[in-house]
Amino acid sequence: MSKITKDDVLKTLSKVIDPEIGIDVVSLGLVYDVYIDDNNNISVNMTMTVPGCPLAGLMLEDARVRLKELPSVGEVNINLVWEPAWTPDRIDPEVKKKLGI
Repeated sequence: MSKITKDDVLKTLSKVIDPEIGIDVVSLGLVYDVYIDDNNNISVNMTMTVPGCPLAGLMLEDARVRLKELPSVGEVNINLVWEPAWTPDRIDPEVKKKLGI
């Protein structure tokens, strides 16, 4: 069994796009923490740009499904968190430039 790394998880999550903004959840800074245990069980803490995001369930499920496709993966848990609150400061600097922020 090959060990899944944090980079593997982030690369996979970079394929999850916020449909309203058109930018991936990693570049938006929505992924707060990634934990991987010795059995390749993955737990991800992530947030949304706003608490009332109507597409939160869709994005969380997309993240879970994509991570389940990683080779040798065990359980996958995506935890929606609200602390600390997301701010545009979390957006990747290169993406900020493209957005003109």
